[in-house]
Amino acid sequence: MKETLRFGFILGIICIVAAGLLAGVDILTKPKILAQEKLEEELSLRAIFPSAHHFDEVRDGEKVIYYKIFSSDGKFIGVAFNTSGKGYAGEIKTLVGMLSDGKITAIKVTSQSETPGLGSRIAETNFTERFQGKSDLSGVEAITGATISSRAVIDSVKKKAEEIRLRVENDR
Repeated sequence: MKETLRFGFILGIICIVAAGLLAGVDILTKPKILAQEKLEEELSLRAIFPSAHHFDEVRDGEKVIYYKIFSSDGKFIGVAFNTSGKGYAGEIKTLVGMLSDGKITAIKVTSQSETPGLGSRIAETNFTERFQGKSDLSGVEAITGATISSRAVIDSVKKKAEEIRLRVENDR
């Protein structure tokens, strides 16, 4: 009995020390992780809107709803926003650029865990280019063999684009 208590006590001490070390590492690395995420977001925004001079975040509390995109002369070009949909293997996150007239400039799949060689093809250029210049996404074709993944992207972009378009009109 005494030995069981002693081992339990030692195990408890080890757990407390490990939890403290883990919390310390989290505190030390969190600012670097956030800075890296911000840099990746900036690079993704530049990829879908190469002509943009700067991006202004439109927030609802702590959450970024969309980004207003401006040219070098300060003219409003369009918006960029994040959207997500349920694919075959998990959530698919997409960054979308949209001009002020509602046409999609580009999309970029920023996170996905779809089947390699099938569903993962949603991140390839030959699929993402299907969105360029379109305001009506009903004509965007799904990838053969990856219909669920393709539809998840198409439907999420379509739904969020309409929501953001209405919101931008009301914000003006």
